[in-house]
Amino acid sequence: MDWEKLLKEYECKACVMSVEKYPDGSYGNIRIVAGNEAHKADVKMITGRDFVNDSPYETCFPKDLNFEDFCYRSAILHEQHHSYVNLYEMGLWLDLYLLPLASKEENKGYCIYFYNVAPKVNAGIMSDLSPETSSAVIATCIKLHGTEDFRLTLNEVMEDVRRICDASRCSILMMDHENKRCYLLGDAVREGTDFQRRGNFQKTFYDVAASWEVTLAGSTCLIVKNERDMEVIRKRNPTWHASLQAAHIDRIVLFPLKYNGQTSGYLWATNFDNQNTVKIKEVLELTTFFLGSEIANYQLVERLRTLSVIDQLTGVKNRNAMNNRIADFEKTDLPNIKNLAVFFIDVNGLKEVNDSEGHENGDCLLRKAAQVLQEVFEEDVYRAGGDEFMVIVTNVTKDIIRQKLEMLRRFSDDSESVSFSVGCYFDETELDVRKAMRQA
Repeated sequence: MDWEKLLKEYECKACVMSVEKYPDGSYGNIRIVAGNEAHKADVKMITGRDFVNDSPYETCFPKDLNFEDFCYRSAILHEQHHSYVNLYEMGLWLDLYLLPLASKEENKGYCIYFYNVAPKVNAGIMSDLSPETSSAVIATCIKLHGTEDFRLTLNEVMEDVRRICDASRCSILMMDHENKRCYLLGDAVREGTDFQRRGNFQKTFYDVAASWEVTLAGSTCLIVKNERDMEVIRKRNPTWHASLQAAHIDRIVLFPLKYNGQTSGYLWATNFDNQNTVKIKEVLELTTFFLGSEIANYQLVERLRTLSVIDQLTGVKNRNAMNNRIADFEKTDLPNIKNLAVFFIDVNGLKEVNDSEGHENGDCLLRKAAQVLQEVFEEDVYRAGGDEFMVIVTNVTKDIIRQKLEMLRRFSDDSESVSFSVGCYFDETELDVRKAMRQA
């Protein structure tokens, strides 16, 4: 076959790929047999070297398991493939096609690979999907956009994705780089699978998850479907490989969640149906594209909600939250509240510390005081302002109130750094929170 003559017909970047086929059906070397002038210019620009016919594909393109799988499916299994990929490290979008070519060689197959790159996403290309994929992704968007309980709905979405992948587990792991921890935001597990369902991962797992960016090696996703792919992971990331083995995971698909160019977390599915990897990639690729922005919006709203009710210095509830709690007492019948107690608590010596040791030490004193109060009271602690805190306790006996006061006295006596002045009022008749506050 005159590959050069064939490639001249394509104005876009195009090359012919060869894939070595082993007797067991797996593949070996993948090479670029020939390329047209547009492809040669692209290789020269990226690598700084002239393109050489019949070169290992890694000399022209980054090594990528997904690309290898597409080449194998096209050249050996005679499938046609189209994909639209975000080359986020380069700030480009790649529109690629692979078409099978006839081969007379028993142990080698061929396909033609042609592609174009652009700096911006093309919505028309991205939305050109099968009806089944489009329906799945649209359902995800509708569910999340109209929900009143984002995390519950996200778990439902993960279950939908898990079923599509026929996976044992599908999860979203968020990365908290500031505190060096990671946590599950959404999770779905196949019934009967022995997994920890929800909650924070061990802090030590953060280091493993933080290494995934390097393991992806610039790819938009990682699909490990067999022992050959798992061996690549072992070489790239032996610590993670050991973790996968310990969890009895032999297949995993991993997609980074990106927003404004930053990786905020990952979506993964484990032990999925490896006969359906193309569809899985298509669904998850578009799903993560939308999930990145939906999760970012959710986190922004949660942060604003937290800022509106949490005192940023001490971590207890702020005056705004205190006023809201008081308003709740005044606008309801309080059928489940039998009595209430209000504590007003001043931190002793704050002004002296600020004047003699500086406001930084004064802030430390307030944080220490807030920590003590949170240990003593199971109820919400509010910072009313300055050195003054307030606590509202409901449905307790006078004996419990005395126990709380005694605990505060012991903390004050035992501590060299913090002591309190406390006023308390117990109301079991009127349930008048304003009166209780004045008396306290």
